[in-house]
Parts: sequence; C-alpha cells; structure tokens
Amino acid sequence: MELTKPERLILYMLSQISEKLGIEDGVDPAFLREVIGGGHDWALDWELPGVFPQEIDSPEDVSFVTDVLDMWSFIEWSYDEMDASAKVLVVGTNGEPYAPKFPGFDGNNEPELISIARLFMNHMGRFESFKTHDLNSHHPTRTRYSNMLATFLPLRPSLANGPLSPAQLSSILQAKGF
Repeated sequence: MELTKPERLILYMLSQISEKLGIEDGVDPAFLREVIGGGHDWALDWELPGVFPQEIDSPEDVSFVTDVLDMWSFIEWSYDEMDASAKVLVVGTNGEPYAPKFPGFDGNNEPELISIARLFMNHMGRFESFKTHDLNSHHPTRTRYSNMLATFLPLRPSLANGPLSPAQLSSILQAKGF
C-alpha cells in the first residue's frame, strides 16, 4: 500500500482527533503517526491484516458469485419443491439419485469468492438461505461452476414460471461432474 499525501494528512489528523478524544479501542494514534511520518506504509498491512486487502474484488468475480449463488438458489429450491417420485429422477453423472446442496467455494484457492458470498449473505441480506451452509468446499469450484452456469444461464429466463424440472436439474448437476 502506498499512501498519497492527502491520505497521509487525513490519517494524521484522524490520529490527532482520536488521541484528543481518548479513544482507546482503535488504532494506536502514536503508531499511526510513526507509520505516516516514517514512510512505513507496509506496517499498516502487518498491524491491521484484513483491513487492507491485497486486491479489490473484480467485477467479474462479483458477477460470477452472483450467478453461482442464484443458480444454487434455483437448484435447492427446485429440489425442495419436488415430491419423492420426482427427486429420484434427479441424478448425478454416475446415474445415482443426488440431493443437491451448495458446497461453497474453496477456502484455500478461492478466498475472494467466499468473501464476496459472505458479504452478500451476512451484510447485504441476499442469498440468506446459504447462511447455514459451510461455505468452504475444500476443493476448487470455479471450473465446475462455470460448466454448470453454461447449462443454467440459458434456462434462467424461463424460470419465472416455476422451478427446474428433474431433467433440467440433472443436466445442470451433470455439467458439474457429480
């Protein structure tokens, strides 16, 4: 991170205000002034991990996560709406019945995707049905979900009329590789 001169001035002034007000549960004002005055911008990353992300979310990742969460919402809702005789028609790639549940994103290799999903669920009131899911799939998902989306997205406009059929649901799941 590199601070501009105006950002340095703002942070310096905020550190003075914080110190004057006696705010104790925040960033140490003396530390902040030392960082600003000494050109130690890197120290903010070390002292405040998670506050300054290495990268900003890309619009492509946000769109991808939105589409994936929307697709899985339709998948789970459609499956839940089916009676038992229809559920046995939902099959994975091995031809066995499959009860779909959103597995999340890979915490080790796709942390930006989990972070976007959590923001939607926990702070924006969207896709809240996934709040109870473990969002760490423990395996990469981007390619699988991209394959599923290639099958799902052309179907999405017709879904205003109701849930996915067992055949549609199976075709989406099979595109994933289940």
